[in-house]
Amino acid sequence: MFKKDALQIIAFQTYGTSNHLYLRGRAIEDESINLEQKGLFALFLNSWKRFETDEIKNTPLKVTLPNGAILKTSTDNHGYFKIDEKVNGLDALTNNEDWLSYEVSYNDVNIKRNIQNANRFPGELLVPSLQADYGVISDIDDTILHTGVVSTLKWKVLINSIFKNAASRIPLEGAAEFYHKLHRGQSGNNANPIFYVSHSPWNLYRYLEFFLKQHNFPKGPILLRSFKDIFKKKPQGDKPQKQKEILNILKTYPDLKFILIGDSGEYDADIYIEIAREYPTQVLAIYLRSVKHKKKMLRVRSLFEDYKQTPVLMVENSNQAIEHAKKYGYII
Repeated sequence: MFKKDALQIIAFQTYGTSNHLYLRGRAIEDESINLEQKGLFALFLNSWKRFETDEIKNTPLKVTLPNGAILKTSTDNHGYFKIDEKVNGLDALTNNEDWLSYEVSYNDVNIKRNIQNANRFPGELLVPSLQADYGVISDIDDTILHTGVVSTLKWKVLINSIFKNAASRIPLEGAAEFYHKLHRGQSGNNANPIFYVSHSPWNLYRYLEFFLKQHNFPKGPILLRSFKDIFKKKPQGDKPQKQKEILNILKTYPDLKFILIGDSGEYDADIYIEIAREYPTQVLAIYLRSVKHKKKMLRVRSLFEDYKQTPVLMVENSNQAIEHAKKYGYII
């Protein structure tokens, strides 16, 4: 008889305010994926494990905050959980980089199939300081991570995601430096929040989290989408999940301005210009990395031809973005 895998809970890095808690995560069996794994077959097997998840459905969980407060929730049919509610005094529980640490566990204390027989899984929530100059909302694919989204039939995306481990993936040159400058802001000593938003599924959360940490990007909430929604036909007029996540961030911090960063390969430009028109006082600037695809670049440039409301810059490299940000006083 096969031994059953241990249980785990992956708490996604999320965000909140001094009185608003927004937690997300997933309870699944632990497949022991090595993010630094080498060898084509082993990498393929890891990719299979990421998407062939054994979720822990409809199971009660509890979240313990640093002050001892306990919140209850349950997983859904796909193992996901979410807590979105009012909780006062959260800013008093954060560290000097504005992160609040908490623990999530299975409500059933008799559960034995957990890692090292422990039933405590760490999570972190960002509560941006009221002194932040601005926030940054960034795409991941081909904005800070080479993926190949403009390749024919996206074959490069498949090869990079399946046959490369997170440790060997290469960030776009200078991206980490630019993001740290934005994080430190106009004073050089700030802690401006950075939010990473992608069309990628939650199955790649740990992969992307490892990549960002490995290449020294500022820590920030990582917001993805459910794998089951990728193939689901959207109702007419329904916004992409990525756009919904960005709008939720803007609504959570109505007094904070944001710099939006993406690429010209897919639909970042369409999403960003629509958001900028809807929230003109909150969008400080838009940076779009140029891609090597003439038709796509012409389309994106045409979108912004008559748009003069917010500074928009198409950049070939991070140095161009850094110079522009210095000129407008976003960084030093």
